[in-house]
Amino acid sequence: MTKTERYEQLEAQIAALTAGETDAVAVLANVCAAIHHEMGFFWTGFYMVRGDELLLGPFQGPVACFHIGFGRGVCGTAWQRRQTVVVDDVELFPGHIACSSLSRSEIVVPLMAGGEVKAVLDIDSAELATFDSTDQYHLERIAGCVARQLWAD
Repeated sequence: MTKTERYEQLEAQIAALTAGETDAVAVLANVCAAIHHEMGFFWTGFYMVRGDELLLGPFQGPVACFHIGFGRGVCGTAWQRRQTVVVDDVELFPGHIACSSLSRSEIVVPLMAGGEVKAVLDIDSAELATFDSTDQYHLERIAGCVARQLWAD
């Protein structure tokens, strides 16, 4: 199965899995687990906007940083820019926050509602240059769907 086919299957699975559910923790936990297990990433999780920082939410993988400041690291940068950030080599990203030395590449996708970032989807890989335009496209679709479901205006 191609990566695109896996993502299409994953999108359908997530839509069915979360249909009608409005509890943010429950939805984010199952979305995170579905992505992590279907795609086999090193670390998959959500950070929630809480005031002037991101606070660790549901995740799959090794232990992670609890708090990330606005504009700090890849997650804080995606929040600040309000756009997806793809990093082929985290060692080369200025200000990268190393929660795990095993993380080599990363993608962070903001979940937007009402013009504001509500959370970010953070995915790390133990391999360099894991994430491409296919990952970005499908993860943005998943993030958009989840954001609309949880924080519809």
